[in-house]
This record gives sequence, structure tokens and C-alpha cells, in this order.
Amino acid sequence: MTQLLERAFAAASKLPDSEQDAVASLMLAELESERRWTETFAATQAQLSALADEALREFEAGETQLMNLQRDFPNN
Repeated sequence: MTQLLERAFAAASKLPDSEQDAVASLMLAELESERRWTETFAATQAQLSALADEALREFEAGETQLMNLQRDFPNN
């Protein structure tokens, strides 16, 4: 365990039980979210690679244009 995580746990351990449970719930939810993101990202590598290849072919064929903030994002 890192020193920073140890410090965080030490600080959290001084909180009332209900706040400790809230901190623990947040940490567990974040860890689960990160696990799902990693899983999803890994499962889409073939699709992302195909899209990148397609974009590169379009660029090399001169079928792309530079981004223009006013044209491409008119509502900002």
C-alpha cells in the first residue's frame, strides 16, 4: 500500500462510522467503474483500430479537412 493511500485510510478512520461507510462506498464505486471502463475499452480495440485505419486512409486520400471551431461547433 502506498503512503498516500495509508494517509487517506488513516484520515478516514477518524471519521464517524456513517462517514467512513460513505467514503468506502465511493471508493468501491470508483474502483468498479474503473474496472468496467478497462473491460469495455479492451473489448473495443479491434473496432477502434479499424476506425483509426479508416481515418488515416481518408486523410491520405485528401478526404479530410482541418477542424474549424466556428463551422464544426457552431453552438459554442
